Amino acid sequence: MRSIRAAAVGAVTMSLALAASACGGGSSTGGGSNDSPKTLTYWASNQGASIEVDKKVLQPELDKFEKQTGIKVKLEVVPWSDLLNRILTATTSGQGPDVLNIGNTWSASLQATGALLPWDAENFGKIGGKDRFVDSALGSTGAQGKDPAAVPLYSMAYALYYNKKMFADAGLSKPPATWDELIADGKKISTGGKWGLGAEGSNLSENIHHAFVFGKQHGADFFTSDGKPDFTSEKAVAAIKQYVDLMATDKIIAPGNAEYAQNQSLSDFAKGKTAMVLWQTASATLKNLGMKDDDWGVAPVPVPSGTPGTGTNVNSMVAGINLAVFKNTRNRDGATKFVKFMTSDDEQKLLNTAYGSIPPVRSAQSDAAFNSPATTVLKDTLAKSAAALPQVADESQFETTVGTAVKELFADAAAGRPVTTASVKAKLEKAQQQMPAK
Repeated sequence: MRSIRAAAVGAVTMSLALAASACGGGSSTGGGSNDSPKTLTYWASNQGASIEVDKKVLQPELDKFEKQTGIKVKLEVVPWSDLLNRILTATTSGQGPDVLNIGNTWSASLQATGALLPWDAENFGKIGGKDRFVDSALGSTGAQGKDPAAVPLYSMAYALYYNKKMFADAGLSKPPATWDELIADGKKISTGGKWGLGAEGSNLSENIHHAFVFGKQHGADFFTSDGKPDFTSEKAVAAIKQYVDLMATDKIIAPGNAEYAQNQSLSDFAKGKTAMVLWQTASATLKNLGMKDDDWGVAPVPVPSGTPGTGTNVNSMVAGINLAVFKNTRNRDGATKFVKFMTSDDEQKLLNTAYGSIPPVRSAQSDAAFNSPATTVLKDTLAKSAAALPQVADESQFETTVGTAVKELFADAAAGRPVTTASVKAKLEKAQQQMPAK
């Protein structure tokens, strides 16, 4: 699941500036057409340990859908490294699928293309109603005040995963609840080639997710109320400096982590090289990496003080996958039926269990499969202390520019160059200058 998705949910590497002229999907090569109302094409994101794993999970469900409706679904599992570019090409060429998965942080950017079907009250009514979905998941479906551009499919959140044996060996009896505690614990562990905390300094999506959370904890929003970038505020600078200082000043992150781009920090955690990692929905991946359930524990991501909650005690972005329909699909009825099927209680329980994620459908969340200690932490985080990344049209460029700024700051820290308030602000000024002009 998360292994190939590390650069995934929300990782965007190219501009959406071309998107305004988009014309949508529903291709002659890709599925639904006037003379083929019994066929749909579905682009699924790579949620499992491999594309083959996804096919094994999804194909029986697509066969079930065909048996129920008579509509055949042509499945293509698209790697995260290709997904956004494929979607952008489809929005401009019209050669796309009928239904597709998108990272939920892309929602507003792709909504701005005009290529996706808006989920107004009528369309939501066809799949059981908008109130079936939890509020946090709906908050990452498009710009505020507009009908959602997609429907929540899988929900995820960040948590602190910690190695129980490494904690016991360091004389630590419980996971840290605040950043001061995390730093103190990390310093006790960071010795003899072992490190307190793992990070992925070259992974732009990880960088932006953590920058966003630290920003919320400092009271920074990164965008003004009218959608203009605001990367260089005192609060934003302090937030990003605090994150990079975990390597630069606190020295609980190995300098080599500055070059990690995808999953190396989780691999180090599984091998006992690192005692803690901030990760989204990692349980299934840790099992795939050979860890037993008793080897690790899960706790909420630390906060400045007190307990996780709203405002400055936000401790996760709302992570997840949304399901979208191209507006000009020639089989809108079939596409809507497919969305209804995929978001039904039974399918939500089955698919989210397979991927280790959380159902964004309220009634499915109550299933016993989602009541383990690890899953309970994630559910509580999504319900109480997670916030959606800015739902603005330029969100994808924000991920790229600020994510790169953090990457460069980690590189400075690894090389022993000073990371100062001035150097952080300079990187963020450069990032803001690269944003589209308003």
